[in-house]
Amino acid sequence: MSTPRTVHALSMTLLLGLFGPQPAFAHASENASSSSDIPRSISTSTETADAAESLPRLIQWAISHDLAQQQLNLQADALSEQGIASSQWMDPKLKVGVGGLPVDSFRLDEDPMTNLSVGLMQQFGRGDTLALKNQQSQYLADSVRNQTGVRTLAISKAMTEQWIELVYHQHVQQKMVQNKKLLNTLVQYLSTNYGVGVNQAQDLIQAELQVHRIDDQLNANQQQQQRRLALLSEWIGDQARTIQATQYPQWAALTAVVNPQVNTRNHNPATQPFVARLAAHPAITVVDAQLQSAQTGIAIAEEAYQPQFGVEVMYAHRQADRMDGSTAPDLVSAYLTLDIPLFTDKRQDKALSAAQYQAGAVRTQRDLLIQQMQAQVQATLADRTYLAERLQRYRQALQPQARAKTQAVERGYQNTTSSLDEYIKAASDELTIAIEQARIEADWQQANNTLAYLLNSY
Repeated sequence: MSTPRTVHALSMTLLLGLFGPQPAFAHASENASSSSDIPRSISTSTETADAAESLPRLIQWAISHDLAQQQLNLQADALSEQGIASSQWMDPKLKVGVGGLPVDSFRLDEDPMTNLSVGLMQQFGRGDTLALKNQQSQYLADSVRNQTGVRTLAISKAMTEQWIELVYHQHVQQKMVQNKKLLNTLVQYLSTNYGVGVNQAQDLIQAELQVHRIDDQLNANQQQQQRRLALLSEWIGDQARTIQATQYPQWAALTAVVNPQVNTRNHNPATQPFVARLAAHPAITVVDAQLQSAQTGIAIAEEAYQPQFGVEVMYAHRQADRMDGSTAPDLVSAYLTLDIPLFTDKRQDKALSAAQYQAGAVRTQRDLLIQQMQAQVQATLADRTYLAERLQRYRQALQPQARAKTQAVERGYQNTTSSLDEYIKAASDELTIAIEQARIEADWQQANNTLAYLLNSY
């Protein structure tokens, strides 16, 4: 029959495998080089490399099949066509009638003044108003088209966010499944030895309780994974069911943009170079096009001070003869119409002021948006820096200390100075720290995702 010391040693061996260092996280910690460039979890399998490459492919597929972008393109085409239509002259008016008809006989050949007339009237645009309206509509169409760039970035950000969370939850799931298998083995050993009177009932109950806790954690983890996959299905449909997110994005483009601008000595990033980057952001180009449209509106309002011309040409046919018996000739009439804006204080002046105010509002909106984006960049850079510092602390201090504590309690348990409950608690704390470290790494990845959106660097 096994001795208590032998059983204790066997239990410790199982628990060491159960709560020992996490390979994916430990490997990443050994390769940490700086607080501004945290390596991702590394795997040497071909499947993992393929999974890492699948995210850009899925994003590209989602963008090319995005109905919202199709809607925006159609809306932009509609505005463009509407602008062309609004820049044309008004349709000419046809005028047909009878003039000088005597009411006593209603004869066309009785009075030389009686005539059958037909005429055309054409109204012209006021100054360059028609051309400016077309230009204004094209700017509005450009604004809508630029929204497709914003939509592209939004899709990239949303899908990457869900991907990062899937990587985190799948990594945690793998560790919990491994822990559950080892705990089930431990429960079997404790149950066998409890039957022969070696172990106490509380040790067996404590191990079984730990298994049930892991079952609940696995259930919650699976719930989160299914939720992320359901959210991804908005963009990629049924492809979401087969996703295996095992590796974080690489952020090569973002690193090339951010790292040269970050002052690693005092953690204060140089913000001035980002101004040009933010000015080229699709969200800003949308407002730029709106600003051009508003400025064109000012030019249209200024054209309202110009007179508007129109012409009218008529031809009149006469059937009656002159008083001397000769044939009365037909008549041709031509008119020039002109409206003169004389009283401008309540109409043209107010319209011009309104257009100027509108342009000022759009310009202020642009400045405010850049200011907000700059603040978001600074806040995210700060989050990124301090998350990197926390991750370094977990790797260099918390995780080794938790491991040392577990080993110390293990030795006490082998010497019968510590209980199995104490050892499981120490080992559980070590596992919790490993999961917290994984959460910090995922948060660091999410900070990169936010920066990539703001700096257009996917």
